[in-house]
Amino acid sequence: MKGFRFTKFVPEKDPEKNTFDQLLDVFLQLATMTGGDVSEALSWLTNLDNRYGLTRPGYGIGDFIEDLKSKGYLEEKSGKGEFKITGKSEQTIRRSALEEIFGKLKKGRSGNHKTTHTGPGEEAGSDRRPFQFGDNLDQIALTDSLRNAQVNHGFSGDFLLTEDDLEVVDKEVKTQTSTVLMIDISHSMILYGEDRITPAKKVAMALAELIKTRYPKDTLDVIVFGNDAWQIEIKDLPYLQVGPYHTNTVAGLELAMDLLRRRKNPNKQIFMITDGKPTCLKVGIKYYKNAFGIDSKILKETLKLAAQCRRLKIPVTTFMIASDPYLKEFVKEFTTVNNGNAYYSSLKGLGHLIFEDYRRNRTKRF
Repeated sequence: MKGFRFTKFVPEKDPEKNTFDQLLDVFLQLATMTGGDVSEALSWLTNLDNRYGLTRPGYGIGDFIEDLKSKGYLEEKSGKGEFKITGKSEQTIRRSALEEIFGKLKKGRSGNHKTTHTGPGEEAGSDRRPFQFGDNLDQIALTDSLRNAQVNHGFSGDFLLTEDDLEVVDKEVKTQTSTVLMIDISHSMILYGEDRITPAKKVAMALAELIKTRYPKDTLDVIVFGNDAWQIEIKDLPYLQVGPYHTNTVAGLELAMDLLRRRKNPNKQIFMITDGKPTCLKVGIKYYKNAFGIDSKILKETLKLAAQCRRLKIPVTTFMIASDPYLKEFVKEFTTVNNGNAYYSSLKGLGHLIFEDYRRNRTKRF
């Protein structure tokens, strides 16, 4: 008796393409870790190749560099022999961060966060109700309204349609949210040999790509805070580096609130990624600093802003990426005053927690 034997089909791979893609993944990771320093990233990649044999015979790092240039990932500064990553590389890094942190997400209706409200909106619901003054004409359920007219006024004589016969289809009202992401770039983010800034950057890039692809009507502002606070562009996230700074949480919150005041969306929130307690405060033109424990003067000003955010209905979600007992004490008090959220997370789970909290804030009724 003849039969069929099925085996697993393994398609032939393009060795050159496979090698390039593998090297590209490693290179983009290194570019993120080095703050966009291409020379340092390529040096690290060469050392890794020497140690672990990342390339194949006939295709070396030099070939990979030429492919990066020809494919638009790198551009060479004229006459200087220096490289910098392009916009294509920046976008690829953001997409890679999205895949790494949030997993594979299916594309849905862009820019729409569902609420529990109904009324004039964009997506038709299933509920019917009587017509009310102020309803849009495109909400009228024509078939149902005609049926009501026939039932209410009979089939004889002239056709009669009154306001009482009209039914409308409620639509799901969808909302927008303005988010400010605060990233701590104080020196402690790389202290004791532990790299905390790279995972924080990946989360920021993943969140930016998520909003851009899934919620393009939302707004996202990114700020960094050390001794001071300043806004950065999303495209600059791969280049972000830690400075010799203290942690001026007050400056970060003040700038975040100022940015949110300019946004017209009714739903506003702040995400703060930090690994340390507040240690710095600007008084006039001078900096007041104390890195030894929780300073009451700095704490008082920080909690004052937390309370102000609460009055303005701006929840602050704090993600603590260290186990400093002073930081835990501060976050607990800060969250109580703000009535916000706090997560004591390892770096591995940071992205998942941000994604979950981000989605919950979109479905909450305001």
